[in-house]
Amino acid sequence: MACETAAKLAIAGALRADGGAANCHGPIFSTTGPHAALYGAADDYPVPDVALARRQGNPWEPKYRVGAFSHLDVLYPTRQINRAAKPWMFKCSFGEVRYRFRGAEYSLSDYLSRNPITGLLVCKENQILFEGYQYGRTDRDRLVSQSMVKSIMGILIGIAISEGAIKSVNDKAEAYVPGLKGTEYGVTPIRDLLHMSSGVDFGEDRDAGRDLNQLWSDMVTGSGFHSKGTIRSIAQFNRRIAPPGTRYYYASIEPDVLGLVLHYAVNRSASQYLHDRVWEPIGAEADAKWLLDAEGFELAHFGFNAVLRDYARLGRLLAHDGAWDGKQIIPSQWMIDATTVRSSDAYLLPGRATKLFGYGYLFWLFGGNRRQFALVGYKGQYICIDPISKLVMVQTALDAPGADFNLEAWSLWAAIVEQHGQQL
Repeated sequence: MACETAAKLAIAGALRADGGAANCHGPIFSTTGPHAALYGAADDYPVPDVALARRQGNPWEPKYRVGAFSHLDVLYPTRQINRAAKPWMFKCSFGEVRYRFRGAEYSLSDYLSRNPITGLLVCKENQILFEGYQYGRTDRDRLVSQSMVKSIMGILIGIAISEGAIKSVNDKAEAYVPGLKGTEYGVTPIRDLLHMSSGVDFGEDRDAGRDLNQLWSDMVTGSGFHSKGTIRSIAQFNRRIAPPGTRYYYASIEPDVLGLVLHYAVNRSASQYLHDRVWEPIGAEADAKWLLDAEGFELAHFGFNAVLRDYARLGRLLAHDGAWDGKQIIPSQWMIDATTVRSSDAYLLPGRATKLFGYGYLFWLFGGNRRQFALVGYKGQYICIDPISKLVMVQTALDAPGADFNLEAWSLWAAIVEQHGQQL
């Protein structure tokens, strides 16, 4: 409780009593946060050594989580995505939000003081309404995406299709990855991989994540005699339990298949392709890092790292359905297709794919009549997007319930849209 009170005071102290915002002149920083002692405050939020980090694995014990989530490139090999030659800059405009949760009303500073958030940013169009950090993290820390990177892979697939490097979402993966020819993932259409509906058996949620742990061991940490290599690591999961395109089942391996498709189709690294097609055009202010597997392929289900405002720039691009200041970077029709559900794909609708959400091309789709979608990562990493108002919320966190159960986060997002979501 003492840590929570200290965090709340630190954040509230950055807000002027007259309702204005000191953070219009820069972000709010706090060296503490809820349960800071649990997360290693006494040791200045230590980064685990490499051996410990690889032995424990994601998400690491709480003492090391702040350090690991902001220093992944120290723990694993990564490839750098260079910042833009000329950064595009946000402006600043204070925007307060009040949200209700379990019968009580809270502010943005209350939200931070109640939750183990490392960074929170709310922007509308080119204006940052709020930006705050906890646990000693700053606007210069690269914070881990967890599974939000899956949506980034979906974006790159869309761009590759628009350029003709990939002919169609109806093509099978084996048309681009010879090593997958004849395997169940190889004969799965790209569309169904984007929808997490391959029908191949991959038990991410059963037996303590057995299959995902096996994939990580084989793809990332395997070496020498024990290394399977990227393609064999994927191809070992080769039992079909449903026809493609008939049932949603979250499986982190499916973006990894798409990562191979992209690599072979564009004949360059995903990092270079992201830099040239997205990171440079949106004026990213900082270098990003992308975790590599044992063969040097970018891992498409985990391990992208960027500063909060660059995540917000990406969100702004998506809020404009792929356009950036008049230039179409991602085809607008791809963004529509990626964030809506066809009548023939009812199994992907909100409430059907998951308890609360629908699923698009590696995007999570909010329910309701207003098109909204999100990039979602383990332990509470979110980029939420409202295309009508161009609102974006970016959150990085240390611990949070699964997306279907994080009701406070979605109460906050709903309040942001309600209070600031008038159409531009």
